[in-house]
Amino acid sequence: MTEPAEDGLVRLQKLLAASGVASRRRCEELMLDGRVEVDGEVVTRLGTKVDPRTAVVRVDGQRLPPVSEHVYLALHKPRGVVSTMSDPEGRRSLADLVADRPERLFHVGRLDTDTDGLILLTNDGELANRLAHPSHAVPKTYVVEVTGRVRPLVARRLRQGIQLDDGPVAADSVSIDQAEADRSMLTLTLHEGRNRIVRRMFDAVGHPVRRLTRTSVGPVRLAGLRSGQMRELDRTELGPLLDSVGL
Repeated sequence: MTEPAEDGLVRLQKLLAASGVASRRRCEELMLDGRVEVDGEVVTRLGTKVDPRTAVVRVDGQRLPPVSEHVYLALHKPRGVVSTMSDPEGRRSLADLVADRPERLFHVGRLDTDTDGLILLTNDGELANRLAHPSHAVPKTYVVEVTGRVRPLVARRLRQGIQLDDGPVAADSVSIDQAEADRSMLTLTLHEGRNRIVRRMFDAVGHPVRRLTRTSVGPVRLAGLRSGQMRELDRTELGPLLDSVGL
């Protein structure tokens, strides 16, 4: 990232180029075309300076993450790993997968020990708290393998809402990707974060889960990450993620 001047400000086109938007010249063209906003205002004057730590910059409506000392990681949690940074029982935990990272990391939410898939890690405590809070309701998507043939009526019930012991729940979307006599594959999206909520939903409709994988959290996708691998979020993911929780 480009170094700020003594007053902490940098030229906007320089910040855009350093953030990987495009070349410096192309970034100037984007500004002149009225496609760049700073704090909600279109900026077309070349040479405009901004504070890279606090300015909310958007190109074609897509937010650029601010300059930050924080790290934001996507991890493919394997099955059998507990979603904690330490485990008193000595089981393999998230800490074992990030042992080579120097930062003190928080995990955002949890996955069951027998569930694999996407989990976010960060040293940004405010983001972690907001993503975990029910008021922000960030959607999460799962690929689910269940026992038995799931009929369209069952998928409709899950979308319309069912009653569990701790209250009602409804999926945002459910699609049946494959249905055979002894097993079915589905993709389900919901905002809920209650304990083992997906497994309990399918138990309630008579189709126990055989395997469960989380494939997305908000704008962040698991795609391409093998089990146990992690990567840093890119700007196309981090900007919308910050927006989704009001940061």
